Amino acid sequence: MSATLSEATQASFVRHPIRLTLNGQARELHVLPWTTLLDLLREQLDLVGSKKGCDHGQCGACTVLRNGKRINACLTLAVMCDGAELTTIEGLANGDQLHPMQQAFIKHDAFQCGYCTPGQICSAVGLANEGRAQTGGQISELMSGNLCRCGAYNNIRDAIEEALPLCQQGGDQ
Repeated sequence: MSATLSEATQASFVRHPIRLTLNGQARELHVLPWTTLLDLLREQLDLVGSKKGCDHGQCGACTVLRNGKRINACLTLAVMCDGAELTTIEGLANGDQLHPMQQAFIKHDAFQCGYCTPGQICSAVGLANEGRAQTGGQISELMSGNLCRCGAYNNIRDAIEEALPLCQQGGDQ
């Protein structure tokens, strides 16, 4: 079923209440059972930073953080996020102060077209939270679920390598 059924058709289905913290703000929402987190974010909450690339969990353009761990929002039902703390690309910065990972991506020119960048950055912050990557090779392997059609992988790896210690020290989302 599509999350874009007519309002009359949607009215015949039971909406499920969920409570979550989204980018630091408590939210209570009512969602249809088949609504993906990505559709909720983009279509209902107007948070369009996370991209719909493949819609099959293979490209990573939709990556967001749930309780600090990276997930594919296109494969996650919104009802699965009840009680969770979610962070999207829009929630990483602190006002005008960019997150260290965002700063590193800019410094290292780790984007070209920019389509994959929000997912890459969220995934990199999740990677920092995991604390498993110590080398450039490990970063490349652990970021392999995030594709970049422009091929900016070397710059992405360099940005992550620089920002990892800053993110791990600060305990960022």
